[in-house]
Order: sequence, then structure tokens, then C-alpha cells
Amino acid sequence: MKFQTLGLSSEILRAIADENYTEATPIQQQAIPPILDGRDMLASAQTGTGKTAGFTLPLLERLSETPVSKGSRSPRALILTPTRELAIQVSESVNTYGKYLPLKPVVIYGGVNIKRQIQALQKGCDIVVATPGRLLDHVFQRTIDLSKIEIFVLDECDRMLDMGFIRDIRKIMAKIPGDRQTLMFSATFSSAIQKLAKTLLDDPVQVEVAPCNTAAEQVEQMVHLVDQKRKRELLSHLIGFKNWQQVLVFTRTKHGANRLAKQLAQDGLTTAAIHGNKSQGARSRALKEFKEGKIRVLVATDVASRGLDIDQLPHVVNFELPNVPEDYVHRIGRTGRAGNEGQALSLVAHHEKTLLKDIEKLLNRKLEKEVLPGYEPTPESELETEQKPKRGGQNRQRRGSGGNSQNRKKSYGAKSRPSRNSRNQKPNSSSR
Repeated sequence: MKFQTLGLSSEILRAIADENYTEATPIQQQAIPPILDGRDMLASAQTGTGKTAGFTLPLLERLSETPVSKGSRSPRALILTPTRELAIQVSESVNTYGKYLPLKPVVIYGGVNIKRQIQALQKGCDIVVATPGRLLDHVFQRTIDLSKIEIFVLDECDRMLDMGFIRDIRKIMAKIPGDRQTLMFSATFSSAIQKLAKTLLDDPVQVEVAPCNTAAEQVEQMVHLVDQKRKRELLSHLIGFKNWQQVLVFTRTKHGANRLAKQLAQDGLTTAAIHGNKSQGARSRALKEFKEGKIRVLVATDVASRGLDIDQLPHVVNFELPNVPEDYVHRIGRTGRAGNEGQALSLVAHHEKTLLKDIEKLLNRKLEKEVLPGYEPTPESELETEQKPKRGGQNRQRRGSGGNSQNRKKSYGAKSRPSRNSRNQKPNSSSR
């Protein structure tokens, strides 16, 4: 279906044409008409299917139908996102599709100086894209007026709940008019999302483009079984041997992201890490350089991943499987976007097999598994015999006896220096 048939103005169609888009995606086809009619909506679609434009285009259309007052003005639309990166991405979409309209957007999020945001709000705007915490800062400082909000959008609702923003959302809801239009967009339709929708939406249209919690069809998924201690070595080998030029790698922790980025850099790969402890400037700079090809490998945590919008990203690697199966879907959704093909690779150690089973249960399919020559994982039976003496040796050392050197040689492959053994144990234990 072409955008011209969806009831959008010539100014918006011109902006869409500038981006070389002609055909609306399924989520856009189903979401735009009801939103233009003023209906509340609960929409579920996989990442990379055009969700952002699915609510941005009709939101701009509806606001443009009412004349814009001159001078200072209060925002009429509020788009709430869970992360800074996603707020930036959505605001870029608003700017892109609204560039021929007299509508003024402002984006506000934490990690940067609040004074500039206050100055932008004082000049007046029509659309605010915000993260919950920083928006509440403005509410409490009375630097933003939410009493004129006509359209309220909750983007990535499932992530909002995962990150514990439900209280902040309800505080914000109390500040906006009750007769607003509310749109909820999510990657999944969980029971928690359904419960929240009942309290926020009025007779909503429900749109579900793809089956719940399924991965994009364009993404080729593969599992490589490998020992935890050899994951970094295998990852470096794959990137170099297959000449991957743009790779997004996921870890579970911030510390793990920093450590892996440092190790890959030592292997000669230009690498950066992004996570919650990084400043917004550092995160934005790393993402910009990754998109431009100046950085070959970007290591990220799940919190940072939801705002990453990278066109034609070819490779996503799960260096560690996520604890929550749904996060696997969000991770691999960074590739295979907008009809492009992509590859999602997971490096899975013995202790992650339960997590892998949970992911396969969610996807309702078995993922293809492969053991690469030279990187065969240690059999579980041997792994158990290796681990038992290791714990015993540690206990004896704590008692000051020094332990049995012969036992240690059997456990660690005849290494003769206990201090090196101790150093080798640290990455194994911390990685778990």
C-alpha cells in the first residue's frame, strides 16, 4: 500500500519521498488510519518494522490540522520512551517527517545539562519526546506545561515496565488531560502490557502485525557452542576470518561490555562500548562512529540496545545470552530491519544451555547449532571434574596449607605456577 492512500498531507508525503519511501509497512498500514481518526491504540510489532513512523506520521498530520499559535506555546503531543537513544531516534523521525510543517519538537532526556532543555521549552514547542525521569524533573521544576497534551504516545511499553517506569508513567499521566488520545506501542503483548492498557486506553484499536515474540524472518539465527573462556577468541576469529565490518555485540553487564571492548581492541579491532554508565556524549559519539564505519565493533548492554537504529546492520552477536528470553528478540531485532537480511549469532557456553532452552521455547523453534573446528567445547563430564578440584584447591589455600600441587596440575593441565592458576580462575567465575 502506498503512503498516498493513507490520508496524509502533501507536506508529509513530500518528506517521505525525500527518504525514498513509497510503500507503507504492515504496521504503518494498519496503525495510521485509526490514529488519524482519533482512536486510542494498542499496537504490537517487531523492532525494525517501521513502528516509529507508524505513530509519528499520523501524529504530525493530526497536529498540523490545527493552526499553530505564534510565540510561546505549550506542547500538544508527548512521546515517552524508555532510553535516551530511543528518544533521540524518535525525535530525529519527528524532524525528518515534519520538516515541511510549522511544528516544533523538543527532545529531553537525562545525562545532559537541563538548562538548555529549559530554554528550548520556554521558547515554546508542539511536540515533546522524553524519557520519564528527566520529564518528571521538568514537571517538578515547573519548566514544562503538560495541560495541553492532545496525543500521548508510550513507545516500547514492554521495556518501560521492565525498567520499572510504571510509577513514573502514572505520575506523568496525572499531569495530562484525561480526554487525550493515547497510543501504546510495544514489541510484545505480555499480560502486564494488556493490564496496563486497560487502565490507560479508551476503547482502543488493537493491532498486532507479527505473532507475539517471534524474531524477524529476515534474520538468520545461529548458535555456536563454545567454552566461556574461548568466546572472545572465537569472536575475534569470526570477525577477522569472515571480514565483518559492522558488528553489534551484546553482553549482560556493563563491566562485561567494558572488558570485552578492551580485549577486542587489543586484538586489533576498532571497538567501543555503550551502556548506562557511559555519558550521553560518549554513547552518542560511539554510535555515530559505528554508523559511519569508523568503529568496527560496538559492544552494548540490553539497556542501551533499545534505541539503536542502524540501517542495514548485517551482524548481531550475543556474546552472552540474556537472562530474559524476550530480550533476545529485541537484540536480534537490531538487524534484518526494513526488509534487509541480517545474521544473529549466539556464543553459548555450557552454563547457558537453560537460557537457550528458554529462548527456543519463546520462539517455538529450535535454533541451528554448530561447533567450529578448533573451538570444540569441553565435554560436560570433563568440565565437572575440572571444577571440583578447583574449589577444593581454593579452600586449602585459604586455610594456609598451600594445597596439593599434584592435584592442581591434574586440574589445570599441568600448570606449575599457582598464582597463574588464580588469575585464570577470575575470568571464568566473573563471566558467570
